[in-house]
Amino acid sequence: MLDELLVFAAVVEHSSLNRASSALNLSQPALSRKIAKLEAELGVQLFRRAGKRLELTRIGQTTYEYAVEVRQRHFRYLQTISGQREGGRTTVMIGASLTTLQTTLPELIRMMTAAHPEADIKAVTGKTHEIVTLVRERKADFGLVASRIEEDAAIRCVPLFDDHLELVLPRGLYVSDAAPGLALRIADLDGMPMILFAKGTWYRTLIDRLFDKYGLEPDVRMEIDSFEAILRLMHPCRAGALLPRSYLREQLLKDNDLVAVPLPELEETKRTTSLIHPEPGAMSPSIRLWIDEILSYFSRKVNR
Repeated sequence: MLDELLVFAAVVEHSSLNRASSALNLSQPALSRKIAKLEAELGVQLFRRAGKRLELTRIGQTTYEYAVEVRQRHFRYLQTISGQREGGRTTVMIGASLTTLQTTLPELIRMMTAAHPEADIKAVTGKTHEIVTLVRERKADFGLVASRIEEDAAIRCVPLFDDHLELVLPRGLYVSDAAPGLALRIADLDGMPMILFAKGTWYRTLIDRLFDKYGLEPDVRMEIDSFEAILRLMHPCRAGALLPRSYLREQLLKDNDLVAVPLPELEETKRTTSLIHPEPGAMSPSIRLWIDEILSYFSRKVNR
């Protein structure tokens, strides 16, 4: 029943048979059979259909809470076994592309540490193709990259979320608190003082394509790679910046006295952040559970 409970929890958290099927590397018919088997063993109905959506029944909600508890206990058990077998604590090695280093990786490590403080979590960074190689050669347990990777016989790619750049300005510069962004259009970036990412970075490539498309020539005050440095320098330079939406948490903007101004055209800078990992058969049970927890975490975040 353990396998069916884990599959059931994944379906609930992904809010979709299709997304859960992709994340678990199971066909939809196979996934449906596991849910049907669980319902038959328990003698209850776990889901009811509401149009095209699946909704938990009351007993389904209780079963989900139990499934999450079972998954966590099973995870801790596997980590304990792994740690004893290797003579120490469980170690997880994450490969992260440079683009995700300042955006998604810190959040991922916080989530993993909070859920399993007993694990040793390590990370290695590099360019996307380097992270793919590390995962393929089993030098990293899984990887985080800001793109979709073509799957092959040795590697899987699961999209986590889509992201795009947003205009960020010092509070009071060009916009007011009463009507933030109301008077701004993409054309207003022409001549605007801005701090940009350094040339050669992927974000800068996206930005340059956008500027070329709309014929924009901002007043470039600085070109740097550090997100933190950009935030700190925007007020002294009285300059704006284009930063990934996933990085712009409300508290971060508040602490630096900044405002994010959505412009429809900036959605053209969309990128997909993905998790890459070996084929399930090539991973240890504890790493497979790490993957399940990470996919469930980002699925819940996207579906809020």
